[in-house]
Amino acid sequence: MVILYAAGFLPLASRSQIPPIGHWRDHLPYHQAIRLTDPDNGNDQLVWCATPYSVFSINLSDKSIERWSKTGGLSETGISAIAQGITPDQLIIAYNSSNVDILEKNKVINIDDIKRSPLAGNKTIFRVHTRAPFAYLSTGIGIIVIDLQKHEVRDTWIIGSSGSKTAVYATGSDDRFFYAATAEGLKKAPVNSNNLADFRNWQLVSGTNALPNGPVQSVSTMTNSVIVLKNDSLFVNTGTNWSFLYTDGWTISDCTITGGKILLSESQPGTGRIVVLTPAGNVERIIQDPSFISNPRQAILHNNEYWIADSLTGLSKFNGSSFEQFIPNSPYSFASGNMQVLSNMLWAAAGAVNTNWEPTGNKNGLYTFSSDTWTNFNNASRSLPDSLPDLVSLAIDPRDASVWAGSYGGGLLHFKSGQPPEVFKQRSPLQPAYFSPGSYRVSGLSFDTENNLWVANYGSPSALLVRKPDGNWRSFIVPFPVGENALSQIVIDDAKQVWTVSPKSNGLFCFNYGASVDNPADDRWKWYRAGKGNGNLPHDNVLSIAKDKSGFIWVGTMQGVGIIQCPQEAFSNAGCEAVIPVVQQDNFAGYLFGNEQVQAIAVDGADRKWVGTQHGVWLISADGAKTIYRFAEENSPLLSNDVRQIAIDGNTGEVFFATAKGICSFRSTATEGTNTNTDVLVFPNPVPPGYNGTIAIRGVANNSIVKITEMDGRLVYQTRALGGQAIWNGKTYQGAAISTGIYLVLIRDDAGNEKMVTKIVFIKK
Repeated sequence: MVILYAAGFLPLASRSQIPPIGHWRDHLPYHQAIRLTDPDNGNDQLVWCATPYSVFSINLSDKSIERWSKTGGLSETGISAIAQGITPDQLIIAYNSSNVDILEKNKVINIDDIKRSPLAGNKTIFRVHTRAPFAYLSTGIGIIVIDLQKHEVRDTWIIGSSGSKTAVYATGSDDRFFYAATAEGLKKAPVNSNNLADFRNWQLVSGTNALPNGPVQSVSTMTNSVIVLKNDSLFVNTGTNWSFLYTDGWTISDCTITGGKILLSESQPGTGRIVVLTPAGNVERIIQDPSFISNPRQAILHNNEYWIADSLTGLSKFNGSSFEQFIPNSPYSFASGNMQVLSNMLWAAAGAVNTNWEPTGNKNGLYTFSSDTWTNFNNASRSLPDSLPDLVSLAIDPRDASVWAGSYGGGLLHFKSGQPPEVFKQRSPLQPAYFSPGSYRVSGLSFDTENNLWVANYGSPSALLVRKPDGNWRSFIVPFPVGENALSQIVIDDAKQVWTVSPKSNGLFCFNYGASVDNPADDRWKWYRAGKGNGNLPHDNVLSIAKDKSGFIWVGTMQGVGIIQCPQEAFSNAGCEAVIPVVQQDNFAGYLFGNEQVQAIAVDGADRKWVGTQHGVWLISADGAKTIYRFAEENSPLLSNDVRQIAIDGNTGEVFFATAKGICSFRSTATEGTNTNTDVLVFPNPVPPGYNGTIAIRGVANNSIVKITEMDGRLVYQTRALGGQAIWNGKTYQGAAISTGIYLVLIRDDAGNEKMVTKIVFIKK
């Protein structure tokens, strides 16, 4: 099947800017370069580079960068190979899933036949070789042939012995033969054969004419010779017999013939290099620099300049004397830990824990996103010490916007721009996990309205701590038998009570410190678990928690959502148990997300809830009774159905999703409101001819009535703001298109006061 996509969901020029309402953008890492195209073999103005998640091009004339990802029209993430097509404007993109996209004239043509095929076996696409008019995909089951003119699968060649499936790692050709580097060895077949789907037309070359038996990793052709890579050694055939060409003891990940040279991408533990060989196998140059070459995956030579794709340091160019990096601005990697937004700046923590709440050793640090620019703080950027693995929790100090980040093993980091980082570990109130000496696990952080910083110290005998504004600390012991003293996420309610998740199916705690954090005599704790009388959570395994604008505590568990609607009554005689909402879905009623792992909950400016699960993300109404959006990989640009963290920029309405395949964002309709109209902004304004998108009116009083009228006061449209933003489709309340002219925006607050705040100009022609 061939599916045609438009060239992205946004105009190319605006992909790095905040998207219009209802549009998406990606925030994928571009530091992991894996494959390149050679301008000598196609478009001599572009170098294309693939990462595991997206592709981007470098225009050689002006060094401009253009990105393509799932939010821009590609079918998915998980890229395994790219290749120049048969025309300069055609790029072949192959995925681990065996899906294929052809990027052609700023359109994406999807060929999903291989992915959908019931053919069993490993259909991963390792490499792509083109020979007009076809592309030959080297896969785990054999060679799949695609017609690049008709955009369809032409044939499948299963070439293993006796017709069995065998992995083909690379394919090449010359004037006489196709060559296949396979798990059984090197094979060849005449290019003029009528039936290459018949394995009997393929001859096993390995084990004959001095080419050793066994698997071959790659095969390439150059003038009058064939070169194969086998066990980190090169062999060459220039006639009848094979001869040894080169080895040096390094691991060779790629051999590319380019610019009349043989370029080897080599690595050893902790280092990498590019070796340039002449066709005779002589070393002409070794390119080595730890800042730019660490784990090279491919290199090409164009106009006497070397382009190097490295999975750790990104894409760089070496001109013979100096390096230049080409890395689109992006986060260093994924965000597995907490995300928060304050003052239009998103902070994302990269660390992670495994399902058993053990450290993973992730040292990717922290990322910030502000003014359309990502900044990375980690050891790779030399801005954070290497002793802070698995940064998983975040809290932003409302007094000075400094960041507190919890390392699951390395203690507590206080990070303020322009100042050296401060780490609380030894010689601080933090304590190591009682079962893992030396591991200081800070798993949850939150500021309350009095600027106290609450800290979850997983595994510590005193697992809950507070750092007061004066810098003094207090420690608290959980008075319940909880395995590993497990505490993580923290939320402070409107009564200043501390709600903290207890991982590994230990439920949820509410802590009330009474009149003062310094007086332990009036401290009270309550334990919420599943079952009536125990707190009535849907499940003991709590995965997420949030406080909404009504003061309710929303609890996401392994089996749905519970809502604690009277948290201030948690310690009353009647108590306050969770309510498990029952909602109508199609013709059936059921518990809210009853069959879902609710991994993330975030509340927007209109008190609506964004809910992340392993099957996508939902936006539900403030009371949870109505689904407004449901996004999944299958129906949207969402990168992965596994949504792990959600953060919202209340000023713009942009919602950020940290998924198993990277960060993406969606421009939603609600913003944070204020009690008064503040800097009301309409965009776009003026509304240009042909515009059919959403018009946003931002900065209006919270949940106010917004009217659009003609200059004489005649009502055109009326709506209620979602938090601090109203949206309008540009039509009358009867659905008719409006005419060119100037329209007034009037705001009425809850007291009934009405005020004209701005004007909208419509230009129809």
